[in-house]
Amino acid sequence: MRKYFLLAAFILLTNHTHALALDVEEQAIDIPLPQLIGSTPGKLSGLKDHQGKIIYLDFWASWCGPCRQSFPFLNKLRNEYKDKGVEVIAINVDADIKEALSFLKDYPVDYPILLDPQGKMPSAYNVRGLPTAFLIDRKGEVFYRHLGFQERDKKWIKALIDQKLEEQ
Repeated sequence: MRKYFLLAAFILLTNHTHALALDVEEQAIDIPLPQLIGSTPGKLSGLKDHQGKIIYLDFWASWCGPCRQSFPFLNKLRNEYKDKGVEVIAINVDADIKEALSFLKDYPVDYPILLDPQGKMPSAYNVRGLPTAFLIDRKGEVFYRHLGFQERDKKWIKALIDQKLEEQ
């Protein structure tokens, strides 16, 4: 009896969690947000503005330690792959824009930074920690989800993007 109860609990928990999270092979959710950095700061922008590209969607905050490691790499990645149809888009979730601007003075980037202090996008994507990244293919489908950032992540991120570029 206990075995069946544990199995039922496992099924309920895994199905419930799956229903809440945007997962691999699901369509990316687009909620236009104001730009902090990009072609037209202050303009509402979203994933549709980059339709047809492979997108590395990065959720971050100024207080996030691993974000300090990821930003220089993501800027280099974006500049290396932009002519191949790859874009990095970062969504800042700081409640105070001044904190994000201060962070960006120390870690400048060339890719779009969108603002979401109310957490609409992180909620839609079920972001549980920062940084969290989603790789989205040219059709707008998530093909990878990753929490955190470490030095060793650089190789596999590039490998996943290279693989997707070869497929498409």
